[in-house]
Amino acid sequence: MNDTPSAGSEVVEQVSALVEDVFGRLKPVLSGAEGLMAASADATADDLTRLRPQVFDVLGGLVVGAGFISAPNALADQEFGFEWWTETGDAEPAQLVISLDPDSDNFLDYTRQSWFTVPRDTGRRHINGPYVDYLCTDEYTLTFTVPVQRSGTFTGVVGADIYVREVERLLQPKLRALGGRAALVNAQGRVIVSNNARQATGSLVRDVDVPAWWSSGAEPVTTENGTTLRRCGDSPIALVRSER
Repeated sequence: MNDTPSAGSEVVEQVSALVEDVFGRLKPVLSGAEGLMAASADATADDLTRLRPQVFDVLGGLVVGAGFISAPNALADQEFGFEWWTETGDAEPAQLVISLDPDSDNFLDYTRQSWFTVPRDTGRRHINGPYVDYLCTDEYTLTFTVPVQRSGTFTGVVGADIYVREVERLLQPKLRALGGRAALVNAQGRVIVSNNARQATGSLVRDVDVPAWWSSGAEPVTTENGTTLRRCGDSPIALVRSER
């Protein structure tokens, strides 16, 4: 394994650039949502249709889904609001329709999902996953979300989905070139992409305490057993490498 200071730098930099690109593409949607919610305390679910041009512009490339999800009672005419669209290839984007009726057996209480709760509680952008998106695609997914506020009050999130398999397609050749075992993991130590079958997507890295490292400040480190950890820019994603 190459242990020079530059080892893995290309992977770290590419992941950081990928993350910033997705969040950058969400900026017009965020601006539109904040403007819409700030313009009137009586914004309705129908008003959310104004965001569609910005949402459609986000779709394509890595981004397979995008939209705005409102906080409870942020809209004047209904408790919940969900304006989400998915990429369909050559066809027009498809709107994701879910039950917003709490009395329905099919009601999806999105206010319990971490892609919603973390931006709400921290006021910061968030990446959720990898997780299997049973609502949309049944595929391993990463969801990027940013909080929307009106006069300092949380009113929802804008977000985007990307498939883990597309991240794997881009990065696995570089991970393989590193030698040994190398994996990109989230802050909980769950594998996003790796260069070996022993670290499958969704599994937990167990030979190093990734959450503890993250809590301590996530500075680059090499453990006693030779495992190195490096954060990928300002994202909650780290490169974990070992010779074994």
